[in-house]
Amino acid sequence: MKTISRCEWCGRDPLYMAYHDHEWGVPVHDDRRLFEMLILEGAQAGLSWLTILKKREFYRKAFDGFDIEQVAAYEETEVRRLLADPGIVRNRLKIEGAVKNARGVRAIQSEFGSLASFIWGYVDHAPLQNTWTSLAEVPARTAVSDRMSRDLKKRGFNFVGPTVCYAFMQAVGLVNDHTVGCFRYEAVKRMGEQKKSLGL
Repeated sequence: MKTISRCEWCGRDPLYMAYHDHEWGVPVHDDRRLFEMLILEGAQAGLSWLTILKKREFYRKAFDGFDIEQVAAYEETEVRRLLADPGIVRNRLKIEGAVKNARGVRAIQSEFGSLASFIWGYVDHAPLQNTWTSLAEVPARTAVSDRMSRDLKKRGFNFVGPTVCYAFMQAVGLVNDHTVGCFRYEAVKRMGEQKKSLGL
């Protein structure tokens, strides 16, 4: 039986491998999904991504399916509810940051038409295609993620440092950081090329 070659970081955990195999690096243009990943990447700060993956369904339930307008309308009552929810990371700063970020997304949507249009503008609306051969070559941040972080912070976003922004870029397909030996590399590359040809 042929062994499937994956990126080194996903290890052997079934949940982690499924995320790697089906989601990581796939171009995302849906605002709700982009918002979800931005919040989850911020929630990861100081924790492992696997920890957040295991809590993702709890987050979706707690944050009303990451409905941007609903989260943007949260007040102290909702913050207290979330602080009492054992299924998520109960950190007041991260929870309040998620609400602030939802409000920031609403402002971006009003200005740019969609969060997707704003976010994809950082890569000229086409995924960046890297050719890393090992995990050691993959950066934790780039000039693009630095710029995204600065811009989002100016707009009042929280938990959007350069490293968080780059992890977000990797997750939602703004950049293809699957290593070239990974079985997903070519498939994700083709997805990016297809989106570009369709003008998405």
